[in-house]
Amino acid sequence: MICKLLLPLCLLLICFTASSQDAAFFKPDSIKKQINAIQITSFIKVDGVLNEAEWALAKPSPRFTQVEPYQGKSPSQETQIKALYNRQYLYFGIFCRDSLGRKAIRATDFKRDFSAMQHDLVTLTFDGFNDKRNAMAISTNAYGVQRDLLAFDDLYYDIDWDGLWKVRTTRTDSGWYAEIAIPWQTLRYRRTGDSLQSWGFNMYRIRRLTNEITAFSEYPRSVTAARMDYAGLLTNLQPPPPKPNVRVQPYFLTSYDHYKNFGPDVKASETNVKVGGDLKWAINSNSVLDLTTNTDFAQADADREVNNVTRFNVFFPERRQFFLENASLFGVGLNQSPDGTGGAMHIQPFFSRSIGLDTNGNPIPIDVGARFVSRSDKLNYGGILMRQRGVDGSPATNFFVGRVSENFGLQNRIGALVTIKNAPRGNNIVSTIDGFFRLADDQSINAMVIQSTNTNGGKKGMAGFAQYYYSNNNYRIWWTESVVTKNFDPQMGFVSRSDVVATTPGFLYYYRGKKLPFKKILRAWEPSIAPEFYHQASTGRLTERTLGVYPVWLNFLNGAYFGYGFVPTYEHLSDPFNPLGVLIPVGSYNYVQHQIFASTDPSKIINVQLLYNGGKYFNGRIHSADWIAQFAPIPHISITGHFNRNHFFNVGEAKTSTTIDLYSVEGRFALNPRIQLVAFYQKNSDDNSQNYNIRFAWEYKPLSYIYIVLNHTGFNNLLTTPQAEDHAIAKISYLKQL
Repeated sequence: MICKLLLPLCLLLICFTASSQDAAFFKPDSIKKQINAIQITSFIKVDGVLNEAEWALAKPSPRFTQVEPYQGKSPSQETQIKALYNRQYLYFGIFCRDSLGRKAIRATDFKRDFSAMQHDLVTLTFDGFNDKRNAMAISTNAYGVQRDLLAFDDLYYDIDWDGLWKVRTTRTDSGWYAEIAIPWQTLRYRRTGDSLQSWGFNMYRIRRLTNEITAFSEYPRSVTAARMDYAGLLTNLQPPPPKPNVRVQPYFLTSYDHYKNFGPDVKASETNVKVGGDLKWAINSNSVLDLTTNTDFAQADADREVNNVTRFNVFFPERRQFFLENASLFGVGLNQSPDGTGGAMHIQPFFSRSIGLDTNGNPIPIDVGARFVSRSDKLNYGGILMRQRGVDGSPATNFFVGRVSENFGLQNRIGALVTIKNAPRGNNIVSTIDGFFRLADDQSINAMVIQSTNTNGGKKGMAGFAQYYYSNNNYRIWWTESVVTKNFDPQMGFVSRSDVVATTPGFLYYYRGKKLPFKKILRAWEPSIAPEFYHQASTGRLTERTLGVYPVWLNFLNGAYFGYGFVPTYEHLSDPFNPLGVLIPVGSYNYVQHQIFASTDPSKIINVQLLYNGGKYFNGRIHSADWIAQFAPIPHISITGHFNRNHFFNVGEAKTSTTIDLYSVEGRFALNPRIQLVAFYQKNSDDNSQNYNIRFAWEYKPLSYIYIVLNHTGFNNLLTTPQAEDHAIAKISYLKQL
C-alpha cells in the first residue's frame, strides 16, 4: 500500500520540477573573472590593518555575485579582495563591508576548522595546476580563526588538513578586514620557469546574519566553490620555482598513568618519557613524503560515546592529524552525503583507524611509518607503510596501502587501491577498482568493486557499489546499489553492514518559488523521499525495508530548520538483536516511526538542536531524542550540552521497559585562536561509564604547540567492578620549515 502511494508522489514531484525553468543552474563561463596580483619587493606586516602603501598598488576585485539566497543577484554587502606577492609569500587583503559593522559579526568559538554554519567567514580556493579538479581552500572568520581543507572533484575532502599560513583580522564600524600571508611552500603549482602564471581561483563570503553567500566567480548553489571549473583566475603570478623543502616537527612528551582495579598484571601507576616526531619533504610541486617515528596522538580529540539502536555499525571519524592529511586520496568509498542523501550504507576499503587503535579506540603504539603522495592533473598515486608495535593481546603488525588513480576526459577518474595487513597469523589483502564519471555538469556515477582475501584460512569475499546522482538547483535524484558478501573481511577498512544487498534510491526537491509563504523568514521547502531495501546476500531474503517520507523540511533564512518525516519499516531478524541490553528475538516486525528535526539559528548566543525518533519499535515502542544546546556569549567562551535518551516500552522478548541516558558537556575557553582550554565530560547510564578529557593547547608559533592533557575513563566491567584509568600528559612540539 505504501509503495502505491509513494510512486505517484515521486512522479508528481519529478513532473513538477521538470516543468519548471532551472535558470539558476548554469555551465561554467568561458570568460573568467580575474584578479591581478602585484609583485612587491618588501614584506607586509600581517596585522589585519591594510595600511601599507603596497596595498594601494593592487586594484580591488570585480564585484561579487550572490550564490545564496538569490542566485545571480547583486550582494547586499560589498566585498573587496586584493593580492600581492614577493619571493616568500602570497598576500591577500580582504575587506568585508557591512552596514551594521561589528554588530553584524557572528562567531561562536575559536576552534580551528570551525563550523561554517556558525561564523562569518571568507574562503579562498586555489587550483595551482589548472586541472579544474584539485582545490586547496583556506578560510578565516572575523576573529582570525583558521579553517583549511583539500578537495578533489568537489567529492572527496581532506577537511582536517592543516596548512602553514598566517592571518590576522580587525573589526570596525564599517565591516571587517582580513590580512593573509601564505608561504609559497604551502601552495602547490606548476614549474614554468620565469614565465607568468595564472591559477584557478575563487573566493566566497558568508554573512551569517542574513545567511548570504557571495562569490568572486559565481557557481551554482547545488555545488560548492571547490568545483574549480567554475573558478575565476588569479593572474600575473611569478612564484619562485617549486623546490624541495623540508618540514621537521619533533616532540617531547612526559606522562603519568594510573589504573584502578585492573588486576595484578597491570601496574597501578607508571611514568613515561617519549620522544619522536614527523618529517615532511615536499620533493617537488607534485610529490610529498611524510615520515613518522614513535608517533604520538596525545592531543587528538577524544571519541564521543554513542548509544546505537540501529542495525548499522557506528562509524567513528579519524581525529589523528597524521592520517587526516591526503585522506581524500586513500579514503575513497561509499558514504551518506552530509545532506542525508545517497543512502545509509557505508563501504570504505581503507579506514585509517584500523592502524594504531584497538576495537575500543584505545591507542596501540606505532613505531615508524611513511606516506608518499604524488598528485598531478593526469595521475595521482601514493602509498602508506606503518609498523604497529606488539602489545599484550596484539602482535606486532605491518600495514600497507597503495593507491593510484588516473584522470581523463570531462572530470572522469579510474583508480585502484590495495591494502595489506601483515600479522603473524597471516595476511589480510583487499584489492579495489573504482571509478568516477561525470556524465554532465549535474550528473555523475561513482562505482567500486572490492575483494578481500585472508591467507589464514583462505576465505574470500567481495563488496561493491554503483551510485548515480542527478543534482541541480531544483532537485537531487540518486540511486545506489551496493553489496557486501558474508565473507567480506576488510580488516583495514569499514563496512556498516555485512552479508547484504542494499538498494537505496531517493528524491529531494528544492522549492524557492513564488508560492513559498513567509518569504521574510523562510528560504526553502525541501521535501524528500528516501526508500531503502536490504536483502541478505547469502539467501536473498528481504531483511529490512524503510520507506522514509519527509513531506516537511523548512530551511529558514537565518540558518534554522524544521523537518518532519514518517518511516514505515519492516525488519526480519534471523538472529537475536540486542540494542543497549534489550533482547529482541528472531522474527519479522512491521512498525512505523516518526522523526522530527529542528534547529534554531546556529550562529546565535544560544542555539538548540533536536533530533527525535519515536513510535513503534519491533514489538514495542521507543522514544529516542537528542538535544544539543550551545551557549556562546562571546567567541572566547563556548559551552555545549548534549543529552541523548532512549526510552523503551515493552520491547523484546521480556517486554522490557527501560531508559538509557547519555549526556555530555563541553566547554571551550580561548584567550585567542592560539591559546585555548577545552574540557569535555560524558556519562552513560548503559554501563555507568564516566569520561572526561581536559586539554590545554598553546600554538606558540605556527603549527608548533604546547599541550597539557588530562584523561579519565571510568566504567563497570563484566563483573560490575568499578574500573578507572587516569592519564596526565605534557607535550611540546616544534615545527621548523627548512
